[in-house]
Amino acid sequence: MLKKLFNIILMTALWSTATAQELNCKVKVLHDKIQGVDQEVFNTMERSITAFLNTRKWTTDEYAVNEKIECNMLINLTGRMNGDNDGYNATLNIQASRPVYNTNYNTPTVNFVDRDVLFHFSQYTTLDFDDNRVAGNDPLASNLTAVLAYYVYIILALDYDSFSKNGGTPYLKKAQNIVNNAPEQGKTITGWKAVEGNRNRYWIIDQFLSPRFQSLRDAWYALHREGLDNMYGKPAEAKQKILSTISTFAQVQRENPSSILMQFIFNAKSDEFLKVVAQLPKAERAPYITQLAQIDIANAAKYNALK
Repeated sequence: MLKKLFNIILMTALWSTATAQELNCKVKVLHDKIQGVDQEVFNTMERSITAFLNTRKWTTDEYAVNEKIECNMLINLTGRMNGDNDGYNATLNIQASRPVYNTNYNTPTVNFVDRDVLFHFSQYTTLDFDDNRVAGNDPLASNLTAVLAYYVYIILALDYDSFSKNGGTPYLKKAQNIVNNAPEQGKTITGWKAVEGNRNRYWIIDQFLSPRFQSLRDAWYALHREGLDNMYGKPAEAKQKILSTISTFAQVQRENPSSILMQFIFNAKSDEFLKVVAQLPKAERAPYITQLAQIDIANAAKYNALK
């Protein structure tokens, strides 16, 4: 009897380990600017979003517990909607990383702030999302889960792309499906349409899936699998591979100036490139500094400081 019980416990543990969800996401809700709302509403919001991200199965692959993708989402509530006690304006800061082989280092894959998030949250409603019915019954409530799911698929896509060429395509297409079927409510809900600007969720996924940016995705794979993952065993070759991807990114930038996707990538990767170039002799840095400063104008001063 004891042996049978032990076997049941063991099989349950193995099953839960093999089928664990994909994310280990830490969620924080900032609400300093919101007055007159019970603190418990924000506690519930934080718990609900955490459960939504970490307990939902986002892929058909089996993940061990130690394979979960580490990520953070910071939701900063910046105001309340007029006439809606449960409506909020917010910004969303998304960060994700993946481990580098044979090291204790986690390399960032996403570091982005979406400043165009509007949603309705009820303390007593369960968060839900359906890929086949993105808009749901309440567009403003659905916009929260649509935005969260969109960035989950982007996180997954970049993680998979870093391990195999174009491995993230299925998740990019899921993100595109969200864009194509996003919640609508007059002009209230924004961030999903091409006509609303060239630096929103529409354009991020459009560029990820465009053939014009295929070499960027190839460089992303080379940067991680042929570069960072080889730093332990073949450091000289790995550094050269990392440096070679700068030229690819520069070419993509020249062909697609002011691309939101390039900004999206370099928000996560600028510090890593900075550190690798800093390890070169000063006489060899100039070409890389020039390219990086042209690609990543926001951080040009950092790169130029290496001269």
